[in-house]
Amino acid sequence: MTELQVYQLGIVAYSEALEIQLQLLEKRKNDEIPDTLLLLEHPHTITTGKRGNIDNLLLTKKALEKHDIHFEIIGRGGDVTYHGPGQLVGYPIIDLKNYNCDVHLYLRNLEQTIIDTLDEISIVGRRIDGVTGVWVKRSKIASIGIGIKRWVTYHGFALNINTDMSYFDMMIPCGIQNVQMTSIEKLLQKNEEIDKKHVDQSIIDSFCKIYNKNSVEISNSIDI
Repeated sequence: MTELQVYQLGIVAYSEALEIQLQLLEKRKNDEIPDTLLLLEHPHTITTGKRGNIDNLLLTKKALEKHDIHFEIIGRGGDVTYHGPGQLVGYPIIDLKNYNCDVHLYLRNLEQTIIDTLDEISIVGRRIDGVTGVWVKRSKIASIGIGIKRWVTYHGFALNINTDMSYFDMMIPCGIQNVQMTSIEKLLQKNEEIDKKHVDQSIIDSFCKIYNKNSVEISNSIDI
């Protein structure tokens, strides 16, 4: 299918967004819907992948509750990371059977989507061999962790835009010692908030280019 369905959902609780993904995943497996991209934000949330090291979380679960931070162990790859307001989270529901069932290529394509988006605002993003994600010089600006069921993807990427970076101090981000996290706002050194709608559209445009999508339907709500 050359169509892409995009949902821009605003702030969505993590558990609710996961349930939406799982329902869409089932529909995509049965070819009931086209490839789909969810773009949203989460309230303050820390997650870790099913094989992540819980010791990379530097606060106890009780301390997280005190700070009103949701914590969850989930079925994606990758280690501990933070989601919160000012961060663009993308969850592609893509049938990789149409793309040679190549997980490595899919990860590189997600990285390229973000690199192209950053290029639109004059930020040079890059890869680091052996470490999934997107970096600007020596700082990490986007994290990626995916799940796949019967070759249909879920989970995805998180790009820091106007994110409160202090939340990353509560962990060893992605399990990488001494990693420095950064954001678009920090790199551009602007006092005003970055236009998130512009970043959203750049992500959509880049994603469509990489996956040869020539028809895009965008909605601000979802009914499944």
